[in-house]
Amino acid sequence: MKNILVATLMLFFATVGFAKEHAVTYEVDGKVYEGYYSTPSDNAPLVFIIHDWDGLNAYEMKRAKMLNTLGYGAFAIDLFGKDVKPVTLEEKKALTNALYNDRAKMQKLLNASYQAAKKEGANVTNAIGIGYCFGGAALLEMARMGTPLKGFASFHGGLATPSGEDYKQTKGFVLILHGTADESVSMDEFATLAKELEKTGVKHEMIAYSGAPHAFSVFGTERYREDADKKSWRRLVEFLDETLSK
Repeated sequence: MKNILVATLMLFFATVGFAKEHAVTYEVDGKVYEGYYSTPSDNAPLVFIIHDWDGLNAYEMKRAKMLNTLGYGAFAIDLFGKDVKPVTLEEKKALTNALYNDRAKMQKLLNASYQAAKKEGANVTNAIGIGYCFGGAALLEMARMGTPLKGFASFHGGLATPSGEDYKQTKGFVLILHGTADESVSMDEFATLAKELEKTGVKHEMIAYSGAPHAFSVFGTERYREDADKKSWRRLVEFLDETLSK
Protein backbone atom coordinates (compact mmCIF):
# COMPACT_ATOMS: atom_id res chain seq x y z
CA MET A 1 0.00 0.00 0.00
CA LYS A 2 1.40 3.35 -0.99
CA ASN A 3 2.24 5.83 1.68
CA ILE A 4 -0.57 8.39 1.66
CA LEU A 5 1.66 11.35 2.54
CA VAL A 6 4.17 10.59 -0.21
CA ALA A 7 1.42 10.10 -2.80
CA THR A 8 -0.25 13.36 -1.85
CA LEU A 9 2.99 15.29 -1.89
CA MET A 10 4.06 13.89 -5.25
CA LEU A 11 0.73 14.96 -6.74
CA PHE A 12 0.97 18.37 -5.11
CA PHE A 13 4.40 19.07 -6.57
CA ALA A 14 3.80 17.39 -9.94
CA THR A 15 3.81 20.64 -11.91
CA VAL A 16 7.09 21.95 -10.50
CA GLY A 17 10.57 20.52 -11.06
CA PHE A 18 12.76 19.84 -8.02
CA ALA A 19 16.22 18.45 -7.47
CA LYS A 20 14.85 16.57 -4.48
CA GLU A 21 11.42 15.89 -3.01
CA HIS A 22 10.67 13.03 -0.67
CA ALA A 23 9.47 11.96 2.74
CA VAL A 24 12.15 11.70 5.41
CA THR A 25 11.72 9.21 8.23
CA TYR A 26 13.65 9.26 11.49
CA GLU A 27 13.26 7.63 14.91
CA VAL A 28 13.05 9.18 18.35
CA ASP A 29 12.86 6.85 21.34
CA GLY A 30 11.75 3.97 19.12
CA LYS A 31 8.92 5.91 17.45
CA VAL A 32 9.00 6.72 13.73
CA TYR A 33 8.47 10.29 12.56
CA GLU A 34 8.07 11.43 8.96
CA GLY A 35 9.01 14.87 7.74
CA TYR A 36 9.18 16.10 4.18
CA TYR A 37 12.03 17.66 2.24
CA SER A 38 11.73 19.48 -1.08
CA THR A 39 14.25 21.78 -2.69
CA PRO A 40 14.84 23.40 -6.08
CA SER A 41 18.60 22.84 -5.80
CA ASP A 42 21.05 21.00 -3.58
CA ASN A 43 22.45 24.14 -1.98
CA ALA A 44 19.28 26.24 -1.79
CA PRO A 45 18.73 28.25 1.40
CA LEU A 46 16.49 26.27 3.74
CA VAL A 47 13.26 26.95 5.61
CA PHE A 48 12.13 24.60 8.35
CA ILE A 49 8.32 24.47 8.63
CA ILE A 50 6.55 23.39 11.84
CA HIS A 51 2.95 22.30 11.56
CA ASP A 52 -0.13 23.33 13.52
CA TRP A 53 -2.01 20.99 15.89
CA ASP A 54 -3.54 19.02 13.01
CA GLY A 55 -0.16 17.61 12.03
CA LEU A 56 1.89 17.79 8.84
CA ASN A 57 -0.60 18.01 5.99
CA ALA A 58 -1.54 19.80 2.76
CA TYR A 59 -1.20 23.22 4.36
CA GLU A 60 2.51 22.79 5.04
CA MET A 61 2.89 21.25 1.58
CA LYS A 62 1.39 24.35 -0.01
CA ARG A 63 3.67 26.65 1.96
CA ALA A 64 6.63 24.46 0.97
CA LYS A 65 5.67 24.82 -2.69
CA MET A 66 5.40 28.58 -2.32
CA LEU A 67 8.91 28.65 -0.85
CA ASN A 68 10.32 26.31 -3.51
CA THR A 69 9.09 28.57 -6.30
CA LEU A 70 11.01 31.43 -4.64
CA GLY A 71 14.21 29.40 -4.67
CA TYR A 72 14.17 28.07 -1.11
CA GLY A 73 14.33 24.50 0.09
CA ALA A 74 11.79 23.42 2.71
CA PHE A 75 11.93 20.79 5.43
CA ALA A 76 8.57 20.19 7.12
CA ILE A 77 9.05 18.85 10.63
CA ASP A 78 6.86 16.12 12.11
CA LEU A 79 6.24 16.41 15.86
CA PHE A 80 3.45 13.83 16.19
CA GLY A 81 4.70 10.68 14.49
CA LYS A 82 4.37 8.98 11.12
CA ASP A 83 0.74 8.74 9.93
CA VAL A 84 -0.55 10.52 13.06
CA LYS A 85 -3.17 12.92 11.71
CA PRO A 86 -5.48 14.16 14.49
CA VAL A 87 -9.02 15.01 13.41
CA THR A 88 -11.08 15.73 16.52
CA LEU A 89 -10.53 18.61 18.89
CA GLU A 90 -9.79 16.11 21.66
CA GLU A 91 -7.09 14.39 19.59
CA LYS A 92 -5.45 17.69 18.70
CA LYS A 93 -5.44 18.89 22.31
CA ALA A 94 -4.03 15.59 23.56
CA LEU A 95 -1.10 15.64 21.15
CA THR A 96 -0.19 19.29 21.66
CA ASN A 97 -0.66 19.24 25.44
CA ALA A 98 1.60 16.20 25.70
CA LEU A 99 4.41 18.26 24.20
CA TYR A 100 3.57 21.49 25.99
CA ASN A 101 3.80 19.54 29.25
CA ASP A 102 7.05 17.79 28.29
CA ARG A 103 9.37 20.43 26.91
CA ALA A 104 12.37 18.09 27.05
CA LYS A 105 10.60 15.75 24.64
CA MET A 106 9.60 18.64 22.38
CA GLN A 107 13.22 19.78 22.26
CA LYS A 108 14.38 16.24 21.52
CA LEU A 109 11.97 15.97 18.59
CA LEU A 110 12.97 19.38 17.24
CA ASN A 111 16.65 18.48 17.41
CA ALA A 112 16.02 15.11 15.75
CA SER A 113 14.24 16.90 12.91
CA TYR A 114 17.14 19.31 12.51
CA GLN A 115 19.60 16.42 12.43
CA ALA A 116 17.44 14.53 9.91
CA ALA A 117 17.49 17.54 7.59
CA LYS A 118 21.24 17.82 8.00
CA LYS A 119 21.66 14.12 7.17
CA GLU A 120 19.61 14.65 3.99
CA GLY A 121 22.10 17.25 2.86
CA ALA A 122 19.77 20.21 3.41
CA ASN A 123 21.53 23.55 3.78
CA VAL A 124 21.05 23.87 7.54
CA THR A 125 23.87 26.41 7.84
CA ASN A 126 21.85 28.89 5.77
CA ALA A 127 18.40 28.40 7.23
CA ILE A 128 15.51 29.88 9.16
CA GLY A 129 12.38 28.33 10.67
CA ILE A 130 8.70 29.21 10.40
CA GLY A 131 5.76 27.87 12.38
CA TYR A 132 1.99 28.23 12.52
CA CYS A 133 -0.13 28.31 15.72
CA PHE A 134 1.15 25.32 17.73
CA GLY A 135 4.04 25.25 15.28
CA GLY A 136 4.79 28.87 16.09
CA ALA A 137 5.04 28.01 19.77
CA ALA A 138 7.28 25.03 18.95
CA LEU A 139 9.44 27.28 16.77
CA LEU A 140 10.08 29.61 19.71
CA GLU A 141 11.09 26.52 21.70
CA MET A 142 13.60 25.85 18.91
CA ALA A 143 14.88 29.41 19.33
CA ARG A 144 15.21 29.14 23.10
CA MET A 145 17.07 25.81 22.93
CA GLY A 146 19.77 27.43 20.82
CA THR A 147 19.17 25.80 17.44
CA PRO A 148 21.68 27.46 15.06
CA LEU A 149 19.23 29.04 12.64
CA LYS A 150 19.54 32.57 11.29
CA GLY A 151 15.93 33.42 12.06
CA PHE A 152 12.62 32.30 13.53
CA ALA A 153 9.29 33.54 12.12
CA SER A 154 6.16 32.69 14.08
CA PHE A 155 2.71 33.10 12.51
CA HIS A 156 -0.11 33.49 15.08
CA GLY A 157 1.82 31.21 17.42
CA GLY A 158 1.84 30.79 21.18
CA LEU A 159 4.12 33.44 22.70
CA ALA A 160 4.38 32.60 26.41
CA THR A 161 7.78 31.53 27.71
CA PRO A 162 7.58 28.40 29.89
CA SER A 163 8.78 28.63 33.47
CA GLY A 164 12.52 28.08 33.72
CA GLU A 165 13.22 28.94 30.07
CA ASP A 166 14.59 32.07 28.42
CA TYR A 167 16.09 33.38 25.18
CA LYS A 168 19.71 33.62 26.32
CA GLN A 169 20.80 30.89 23.89
CA THR A 170 18.84 32.21 20.89
CA LYS A 171 21.11 32.59 17.88
CA GLY A 172 18.83 34.12 15.24
CA PHE A 173 16.49 37.05 14.63
CA VAL A 174 12.96 36.56 15.96
CA LEU A 175 10.04 37.71 13.78
CA ILE A 176 6.55 37.62 15.28
CA LEU A 177 3.54 37.95 12.96
CA HIS A 178 0.39 38.17 15.04
CA GLY A 179 -3.26 39.16 14.93
CA THR A 180 -4.62 41.96 17.12
CA ALA A 181 -7.95 40.11 17.30
CA ASP A 182 -6.33 36.83 18.45
CA GLU A 183 -8.37 35.61 21.42
CA SER A 184 -6.15 32.57 22.02
CA VAL A 185 -2.88 34.48 22.38
CA SER A 186 -3.47 37.91 23.83
CA MET A 187 -1.78 41.19 23.03
CA ASP A 188 -0.61 41.19 26.66
CA GLU A 189 1.44 38.08 25.86
CA PHE A 190 2.65 39.84 22.71
CA ALA A 191 3.86 42.79 24.78
CA THR A 192 5.42 40.56 27.43
CA LEU A 193 7.46 38.73 24.82
CA ALA A 194 8.60 42.03 23.29
CA LYS A 195 9.88 43.17 26.69
CA GLU A 196 11.60 39.83 27.29
CA LEU A 197 13.36 39.83 23.93
CA GLU A 198 14.47 43.42 24.39
CA LYS A 199 15.76 42.75 27.89
CA THR A 200 17.63 39.65 26.73
CA GLY A 201 19.15 41.47 23.79
CA VAL A 202 17.61 39.28 21.09
CA LYS A 203 17.13 41.10 17.79
CA HIS A 204 13.46 40.99 16.90
CA GLU A 205 10.56 42.49 15.02
CA MET A 206 6.91 42.11 16.04
CA ILE A 207 3.96 43.00 13.82
CA ALA A 208 0.27 42.88 14.73
CA TYR A 209 -2.43 42.90 12.05
CA SER A 210 -5.70 44.71 12.68
CA GLY A 211 -8.78 42.50 12.79
CA ALA A 212 -6.78 39.28 12.36
CA PRO A 213 -7.87 36.42 14.64
CA HIS A 214 -5.94 33.32 15.67
CA ALA A 215 -5.01 31.18 12.62
CA PHE A 216 -5.51 34.10 10.23
CA SER A 217 -3.29 32.53 7.56
CA VAL A 218 -5.05 29.16 7.30
CA PHE A 219 -6.60 29.02 3.84
CA GLY A 220 -10.24 28.04 3.45
CA THR A 221 -11.31 28.56 7.06
CA GLU A 222 -13.62 31.09 8.67
CA ARG A 223 -10.61 32.56 10.46
CA TYR A 224 -8.70 33.25 7.26
CA ARG A 225 -7.98 36.92 6.64
CA GLU A 226 -6.56 37.54 3.18
CA ASP A 227 -5.14 40.95 4.01
CA ALA A 228 -3.19 39.75 7.06
CA ASP A 229 -2.11 36.56 5.28
CA LYS A 230 -0.71 38.41 2.27
CA LYS A 231 0.99 41.08 4.37
CA SER A 232 2.59 38.55 6.70
CA TRP A 233 3.77 36.37 3.81
CA ARG A 234 5.21 39.43 2.06
CA ARG A 235 7.12 40.30 5.23
CA LEU A 236 8.41 36.71 5.42
CA VAL A 237 9.67 36.88 1.83
CA GLU A 238 11.46 40.14 2.66
CA PHE A 239 12.88 38.55 5.81
CA LEU A 240 14.19 35.59 3.83
CA ASP A 241 15.91 37.94 1.40
CA GLU A 242 17.40 39.96 4.26
CA THR A 243 18.55 36.96 6.28
CA LEU A 244 19.64 34.13 3.99
CA SER A 245 22.45 34.04 1.43
CA LYS A 246 21.47 33.03 -2.11
